[in-house]
Amino acid sequence: MGRAVAIDGGFRQSAPAVATDSRNRGVGGPVWTVGSLLLAVGDALAARFGAVAVQGELSGYTRASSGHCYFTLKDANGAAAGIRCAMFRRSAGMLDFNPQDGQQVELRGRLAVYEARGELQMVVESMRRVGAGALYEEFLRLKARLEAAGLFAAERKRVLPGHPNRLGVVTSLAGAALHDVLTTLHRRAAHIEVIVYPTLVQGAEAPAAVAAALALANRRAEVQVLLLCRGGGSLEDLWAFNDERVVRAVADSALPVVCGVGHETDVTLADLAADLRAPTPTAAAELVSPARDDLLSALQTRQQRMARRVHQRLDNHAQRLDQLALRLQQPARLLAVQANRLQHLAQRQAQVLRQALRQAQARTDQLAARLQRALPAQWSRQHQALEARAARLQALDPRLVLTRGYAWVQTPDGKPVTSAGALVAGQAVSAVWADGQAEALITSVQPVLPTGMPAALPVKKKQKRRAAAPKRSASGASASPPDDPVV
Repeated sequence: MGRAVAIDGGFRQSAPAVATDSRNRGVGGPVWTVGSLLLAVGDALAARFGAVAVQGELSGYTRASSGHCYFTLKDANGAAAGIRCAMFRRSAGMLDFNPQDGQQVELRGRLAVYEARGELQMVVESMRRVGAGALYEEFLRLKARLEAAGLFAAERKRVLPGHPNRLGVVTSLAGAALHDVLTTLHRRAAHIEVIVYPTLVQGAEAPAAVAAALALANRRAEVQVLLLCRGGGSLEDLWAFNDERVVRAVADSALPVVCGVGHETDVTLADLAADLRAPTPTAAAELVSPARDDLLSALQTRQQRMARRVHQRLDNHAQRLDQLALRLQQPARLLAVQANRLQHLAQRQAQVLRQALRQAQARTDQLAARLQRALPAQWSRQHQALEARAARLQALDPRLVLTRGYAWVQTPDGKPVTSAGALVAGQAVSAVWADGQAEALITSVQPVLPTGMPAALPVKKKQKRRAAAPKRSASGASASPPDDPVV
């Protein structure tokens, strides 16, 4: 019976080849060649199973340039069982989604034996999505939790130094990623010193080892940038860089971290927590190391620009020096120019002074005219005011009151007597009239009632005695009114 062998999406029939030489026969049956045995096993599988449908989780999915897809299908419960699968271009062209690692899918196809390696594989004819896969679902849950904690925030990202002189690489010593990084750095910037912090990058112990290497690099603080690198692989292979311990170690690093894990299509949580994500380890090395040729080219450009500016400045100074030399060769001309300038300034100064004098003279004349007009009026107003004050002063002269027949009464020591209550019988007083004064003696004092009237007629007698006193003194003045000092 023939066997169906997959060739670029098609099939051909081939018959099993069995050794017929008697020397190759064993006691229990024929002795097979490797190719014959594999063909026989493939035929048995095709006859026993035929078309099969299997469900599992995608891992290590890749698509070649020819359009064929290769991957491994694993149990979603985390078991180690897995089967290699090949999906040729004709079947892959009918997919209605983009397969990714971790997705739960249902495959339909046939079992076959890949003769080149003697491995069992499944030739997939159709693929249908069933779920996201347990591992991928765990990735999404952890991503959501760490993102809510702020570990992927853009404001946490730091700017890398433009020209580092020492880099740290956290990766495995046995991996190809370290070779790619060192080769790229030697090609682009051979002057940069590289310090390697070796660690496991795959397996159950890898997360703790990667976190410890990052912590060691931060404690030693001997580099300016850290490169966290690993080559490509399936979701399971890269799972150490999705571990929460590694993600938090990257986020808490005091040194800037560039993460280049896997291929361009691989995205880990460490990539999201790093200050910069690189698609590959080689790209990570390129991002942190400026190319030496580019730096030399930029330096040469700046040197040429500086030289041009220096020459231009020298040319400008030379031209200015020539102009100054020409001016020094003709001192008489310079003196003439300066003399003309001084003469012009003297003329302007004389003109300004004459104009200022004319303005001051005009102002003085104007003020004198105003003064001549204002003086008579001012004198007249001042004279009228003086006369008014003199009249008021004269009206207040107490001697005018004495001319009307009143007398001023005072004590011998010159104090005025303004009230009858201030006098006592037998007291001596002086009475002053406008034309003289007389000395008097108080014989009695009559108080005035509250109504303002005298208490009795003796007041009139008192007035007669007061009037008689002037006659005895030959004064001829009459008595003073009640408000004035009287005797």
